[in-house]
Amino acid sequence: MENVAVVDQPKWPRLDAVGTPGIMDFRMIWKATDEKIIYDDPQKQFRVEGYRATAQLEAQVKVPSIDFSWKSDPLSTSQAHFAVIGDEVNGRYYTPVR
Repeated sequence: MENVAVVDQPKWPRLDAVGTPGIMDFRMIWKATDEKIIYDDPQKQFRVEGYRATAQLEAQVKVPSIDFSWKSDPLSTSQAHFAVIGDEVNGRYYTPVR
């Protein structure tokens, strides 16, 4: 995605934190594996069903009003230690699996 409007708010969550408009570009790649994942916790009313995946991300942020910019390392160097592509339900939408 390119030119995504974001807010730079470095002192958040302080009540007097000032927000400054910024722009973000990022590229994220997800690739599913064949490994099925099911995590179901009836006590917490939370379930995830999907497939283990790999994920990579590179990003760049600019805050022109304060002449600030930041760029991540390249996508080729990025790796997630855990990723799942799937569905999640919780709270009032949760129904126990029988």
